[in-house]
Amino acid sequence: MKLSSLIVLTILGLSAAAPAEAASFNCAKAVAPDEVAICSNPELSERDTEMAALWFAYNKVPMMMGANAARRDGATDFLKLRAACGSDTACLGRVYEARITALRAEISLAMDALAGQQ
Repeated sequence: MKLSSLIVLTILGLSAAAPAEAASFNCAKAVAPDEVAICSNPELSERDTEMAALWFAYNKVPMMMGANAARRDGATDFLKLRAACGSDTACLGRVYEARITALRAEISLAMDALAGQQ
C-alpha cells in the first residue's frame, strides 16, 4: 500500500472512531479556557479531532532532522495561539482552520517529496 493511501486511511479511521469530544487532549481534565471552550463546543471539538488526525498522519511522515524541528515548532506555535484565544470561540475557530490548512499543505508537500524519492 502506498504511504499516501495509508495516511488517508489513518485520517479517516481516526475521524470515524473519534468520540464526541476533543481528540488532542482529555476533556475530563480540561481546565484552561481554550480547552474548556473546545470541549463544550461540538464544532470546535470536531475541528480538534480533525486537526489531531492530520497531526497524527503528518507526524508519521519521515522527514530530515531539520524538518522534524520545524514540525515540532509548528505544533508549539499552534498551542500558543490556541491558548491566546482563551474562551473566544471565533478566535479558536480561526486558529484551528489555519492549522488544519497548514497541516494539509505540509502533508501534501511531504508526500510529493517522498514520491520523488521513490
